[in-house]
Amino acid sequence: MIPLSPQTQTSIDFAADLFRQSKHAVVLTGAGLSTPSGIPDFRSTGTGLWSSDEPMEVASLNTFRTAPEKFFHWFRPLADQIFNAQPNAAHCALARLENAGRLAAIITQNIDTLHQKAGSKTVIEMHGTMQTLTCTQCYHQVDAQVRLASFVEKGEIPHCPKCGQVLKPDVILFGEQLPQAAWYKAQQAARQCDLMLVAGSSLEVLPVAGLPMQALDRGAHLIIINNTPTYLNVRADISILEDVAVILPAIMEKVLNG
Repeated sequence: MIPLSPQTQTSIDFAADLFRQSKHAVVLTGAGLSTPSGIPDFRSTGTGLWSSDEPMEVASLNTFRTAPEKFFHWFRPLADQIFNAQPNAAHCALARLENAGRLAAIITQNIDTLHQKAGSKTVIEMHGTMQTLTCTQCYHQVDAQVRLASFVEKGEIPHCPKCGQVLKPDVILFGEQLPQAAWYKAQQAARQCDLMLVAGSSLEVLPVAGLPMQALDRGAHLIIINNTPTYLNVRADISILEDVAVILPAIMEKVLNG
């Protein structure tokens, strides 16, 4: 167990109190929640995906349409990391809070499905999912498991079993609109909650970064746990600049076991 400072422990106790008082808590998670599982985030200096690649050149909808092999060449190492990743203590803590009735929903910017693997049930995926692929021609959708395993192992670009065209992972690329059903559910969750916890998100990507403001505008409490400050730390009831895989389990234990 990593020793925590008295100030951090006080913040954990306060966060647990807010959860116990809450009737409708919602969590917003970002890439920082999955970095302890070995999946890189996008913006960390030196290790983030965009520290070595230009996103519009490798991960845009235009690149996928005009040069899918370029996208898949960039995507293969990330797919390998996601394919083999396991939930960490932060994912498991959120799943336990949900299963105990302390958490109404998880809004996530992540595509790795680690929340579901950890046992979370109400997960709103804002940037799509790695669970399925869809044909760019006939829109036939397939399960990603077998095809991505072959892609990761052999580098074979997945093709539609019906028409033979390239299959696109159902993740949101640059230049692509957010899934409208997910966006509607996320806004509804943000507006109805009385507590929002932001975990592992720098809150730099709009429009999802605006969801905590929607919660605050309706009187909700706000907790932020992230390695670096966000634009809303000054508005948060509590902000903890620590590892989510350490802090979230500590909050969960306090909420459920006192």
